[in-house]
Amino acid sequence: MSHPHETQRLRSLTVILIGLVLIGLASALAAGCSESAPAATPTPTRTPPPSVPPTSTPEPSPTPSPTRTWTPTPTLTPSPTPWPENVNPLTGEVVDDPSKLDRVPVAIKVANTWPQYVRPQAGIGSADLIYEHYNEGWYATRWTCIYLGESPERVGSIRSGRIIDLEIPAMYGAVFANSGFSNGVVALFRNSDLYPDWVVSDSLPETIQPRPFFRDHSRNVPLEHTMFTSPALVREWANERGIEGRQNLEGMTFSEEPPSGGTSATTISIPWHGQDTAWRYDEESARYLRWSDGSAHRDALTGEQLDAANVVVLYVPQWNTDIVEDPHSGALSIRWALWNKDNPYRPAILFRDGKRYDGIWNREDRHDMLTLADEEGNTLPFKVGSTFFEVLPQGERAIEITVE
Repeated sequence: MSHPHETQRLRSLTVILIGLVLIGLASALAAGCSESAPAATPTPTRTPPPSVPPTSTPEPSPTPSPTRTWTPTPTLTPSPTPWPENVNPLTGEVVDDPSKLDRVPVAIKVANTWPQYVRPQAGIGSADLIYEHYNEGWYATRWTCIYLGESPERVGSIRSGRIIDLEIPAMYGAVFANSGFSNGVVALFRNSDLYPDWVVSDSLPETIQPRPFFRDHSRNVPLEHTMFTSPALVREWANERGIEGRQNLEGMTFSEEPPSGGTSATTISIPWHGQDTAWRYDEESARYLRWSDGSAHRDALTGEQLDAANVVVLYVPQWNTDIVEDPHSGALSIRWALWNKDNPYRPAILFRDGKRYDGIWNREDRHDMLTLADEEGNTLPFKVGSTFFEVLPQGERAIEITVE
C-alpha cells in the first residue's frame, strides 16, 4: 500500500504534466492559425474622406476623427493679372463678343431633388460654374449656377436659397436669384451685404419688382417645381437698382496644358445620401460627362449631356444650425465654412484632362474667388472651360468617393 503523502505527490506531478501538454498544444494551434490567416488588402480605387484635425473646426461642428496628421500649407497669394477684354475670367475662354463680359454675373439656385420632377433641368449646360451641396437633412443635393459668358433663355426649375449662398455670389460679384428662404435664413440675408440690391427672391417682396421669375406649367409636376428665370431677366431687375457692368473678377488661373504629375482619373463616383453622382472622362471631348442615379444628366434646352472641363471636390466643414429649414420634417439648415479663417485644413481634389491632382482650396476674404493650390502652395490651374464644384462635408458625415 502506498503512503498517503507519496500518493498526493504523484497526483500533483500528473496534473502539472497534463497542464504543460495542454499549453503546448494551444501554442501550436495558435501559431498555425496565425500563419494561415491572409493579410488584408486595401481597395486601391477608393478615396477615404480626409480626417480633420481637432483644431481646424471654425465653429461648433461634429467632432472630427483625427486619424490623419495634416500640416497646414501656405496660402498662395498670386499677383492679380488683369484679364484681356475678350477672356471670360470665370472660364479662361475667349468670347466671340467682349460685350458679354460687360455685364454682371448671375447666380441662380437650381433644383436637383426630386429627379422625377426637376430633371432634366434647363440651362445648366450654359453655366460657367456650378456648386453642388447637400440639402437640409443631409439628403440629396441642390445647385448654385453662375452665368456670365452665356445667357440661356430659361434656367430652372428654381428653388429656395441656402446659407451657402451668402458666400458663393460674393465670390463672383453675382446677383443671386432664388424662389425664397426659410424664416431663419431670410433674416441672415437681410442682415448681409447682398441685401437689398444683390439678392432677388419672393421672400423679399419689398424688392421683387420688376419680378424676374415666371411659371412653366407645361409639365405635370408640383407647383414648387414650376418656377424659372433667365440671366437676362435677373440683370433687368439688377439694372433697376444700378447694378450692372463688368465686375472685378480676378483670382482664377487657367491653363490649356495639364500640370505635371497627377494620377489617372477617368471615373469619379460620389455616393451622396439619396443620390448617386458619377463623372466619366470622355477622351473625344476631353471633358467629364455627368451621370446622376445611373442616367446621363441632360440639359432640357439642348438635350445634351452636362459636361465640365474641371470637376473639383472640396472638403468643407459643415454642420447643422438651429434654423428649421423644413417645418414638415424638422430638418435644420446647414452652415458651410467656405473660408480660410480658422480653417487651416482645406483639402481639395482637381480633376482635369483625365487626371487627379490633390491639393487645398483657398479663400482669404469675402469677395475673393475660391482658388486651388498643391500641398506646397503652388497654383493648381483650372483647365480652360466650365467648372463643377462638389462641396463635400468633413468629419462624421464625410463621403468616401471612388476614383478609377
